[in-house]
Amino acid sequence: MRYPSTHKQETRAKLLAASRAIAKRGGFEKTGVDALMSAIGLTGGAFYSHFPSKQALFEQVICEELENSARMLAGDEDAPPDHVAKCLRSYLSSFHAAHPETGCALPTLGPEIARSGPEVRKTVEKAVKKAHKSWSERIEDPDAAWSLIAQCVGALVLARAVESDKTRREILAACRRVTDRMHRLDADKPS
Repeated sequence: MRYPSTHKQETRAKLLAASRAIAKRGGFEKTGVDALMSAIGLTGGAFYSHFPSKQALFEQVICEELENSARMLAGDEDAPPDHVAKCLRSYLSSFHAAHPETGCALPTLGPEIARSGPEVRKTVEKAVKKAHKSWSERIEDPDAAWSLIAQCVGALVLARAVESDKTRREILAACRRVTDRMHRLDADKPS
């Protein structure tokens, strides 16, 4: 049976999508090529027709995920102020904490990123600096912008690390209140 001319491209896209979810749910390093491929209904042997190595797949996943993570942390540059507050509430939500496969890669893959090569870390740095620039411009305080990003990522790590839903909700609610106060301070500044 012949495959359509778009088959390889479609398979690669499916592999990337499945790999993002699997990596953010259980870690990329722990997941083998066979498991990644079986998630899209193929055998491990087909993997190497799409990527030269598992590390190359990881690098591609990180490239795609960090753009999403930057948007989740800072919103789009043209977003109205209320959209930014909505982004933060969504980022610091119980849903995001309970479903790492649908959210930001930094809280789940941060340690693996830190152990990866310079190309991956450069990609991450670029995305984090983009979020930092956006927040720095909004709150006119570069130090507070770094603090806000670190607080958001750290809040998710901590919320996912605790056992009880009550404590998880307390952590996220406290961080939402603090970020809301920072955002209100930004909105109160004269233009």
